[in-house]
Amino acid sequence: MIAAARIPKRYEHCELSNFKFEGPHLRLADARMAACRFVEEYPVDKTGLLLIGNTGLGKTHLAIGIAKALIREKGIECVFYDYADLLKQIQDSYNPTVQATELGLLRPVFETEVLVLDDLGSVRPTEWRWDTVRLILNTRYNDGRTTIITTNFPDDPPGALADKRKKKPAPNSQNYNELNSEPDQPEWTKYTLGDRITETMRSRLHEMCRIVKMEGGDYRENLRKARFG
Repeated sequence: MIAAARIPKRYEHCELSNFKFEGPHLRLADARMAACRFVEEYPVDKTGLLLIGNTGLGKTHLAIGIAKALIREKGIECVFYDYADLLKQIQDSYNPTVQATELGLLRPVFETEVLVLDDLGSVRPTEWRWDTVRLILNTRYNDGRTTIITTNFPDDPPGALADKRKKKPAPNSQNYNELNSEPDQPEWTKYTLGDRITETMRSRLHEMCRIVKMEGGDYRENLRKARFG
């Protein structure tokens, strides 16, 4: 079942037991606790999880750790998909020279008991992509299946960050630098989850999932420093 879960090689080491939440990672303790509680309560409570935070906080590590724990401890079928990669596979299936079909690709996405959908909203939105994510989320919601989602985008409606910038805080205010930074600011600070998947789907996620907001320094960078000095 672990082999069938499609966990990428770079994440094969990820477990709940080796997720660091002490010292410089102390602010991640609540997220790790929520992940452990999710495993303990499943399948009595089948509500999914939406892990939100900027890049490098270990969201994917936690999501995969949950999937592995569910497989090993409870025999629950779990499948991992990267959002951008899944959309590309579906698009490629329209090519008549490709063996895979759209239905064949989507069947495990629709039917697996627990789906891990990583990096939701990571590709530029189009009508087709909105329709596809709507189909996936609505199908799983209507069938009562559990979805664990990670995203780098703030859990706000479309245009929320743009509206904040229009207010033009004073140069000495706490939010000035955040809202008036240079064009090369991180992607997650430019758009909201509502911008990337539509407000309708953001609302649906709130029905499907418990929200876990993760904050702190770069988890991956701190781990590298600890490992290599």
